[in-house]
Amino acid sequence: MSSLGKDADAFKRALHRQDYTSWHSQPAPLETSPTNPEPSTKRKRPKTNIVYSQPADTGTGSNVNTQLVYAIDHLKSTPNPMRLQDIAMMTNTPLDTDMVLLEKFKAHDRIQYDPKTDLYSYRHDFNFRNKAALLTEIQRQTRKGGGIPVRALKESWKEAPQAIEELEKEGEVLVTRTIKDGQLRMVFWNEIKPDEDSGGSHVEKEFLDLWHQLKVPNDVDLLKALASEGLQATAAEAVPPKGPTNTKKKGKRSAPRQRQARITNTHLKGEIDLSRDYHAAGK
Repeated sequence: MSSLGKDADAFKRALHRQDYTSWHSQPAPLETSPTNPEPSTKRKRPKTNIVYSQPADTGTGSNVNTQLVYAIDHLKSTPNPMRLQDIAMMTNTPLDTDMVLLEKFKAHDRIQYDPKTDLYSYRHDFNFRNKAALLTEIQRQTRKGGGIPVRALKESWKEAPQAIEELEKEGEVLVTRTIKDGQLRMVFWNEIKPDEDSGGSHVEKEFLDLWHQLKVPNDVDLLKALASEGLQATAAEAVPPKGPTNTKKKGKRSAPRQRQARITNTHLKGEIDLSRDYHAAGK
């Protein structure tokens, strides 16, 4: 057999031995480069959510007024005075380097500066740090004829709501609450203490239940009950009807306009003053 026939026979035997059942599922061969004989793989870049068209979120913003609000709010929440550098560091604002921001900060009506200590503090509506001073402030405000919002007291002292609840249990103050969630709303000083010495005492629950069980009768039953006792319901005073309001107001009559007389006797001009009235002499 010639060499060509041997090659053809070997090619046919190789075709019979080859498995083509899953040729389409085989992975593609790795690419190789002439300079790098090892197969190369492409690495995918990690996805990020950074939007490069927007400035980075620094927490305090770049606007002067926004930075001013951050600085004042931080000082407001701090009970003790602070240095300017500490406020700038805690709020991440250029309060100690930006002159415009510093001037706005110093000019704020709630900022107090002590030149002796070089410290800044926030001026609250009330100045107290214990329950006794809180009660004194509530008494002073109640004597003026009003209560104090609990929110304003909490801004001056964070423990104020808890102290108010303790004073309420002791009978020192009266508190109003919100209907929805029962949160403290207003606080008043209780001038009449619930004890025998001051003349006041708590109403027993039995009488409170009897009071709430009372029902106001309707108009018909009320009139019958009054008639049985020899009483008569008073009639409400009738309000006189108002006159029509669309009438035109009469204006004041203006004085008659004097009409100037026309002088026709021009030939007497120069000899007699025609603008004066002449009367005959009395006899």
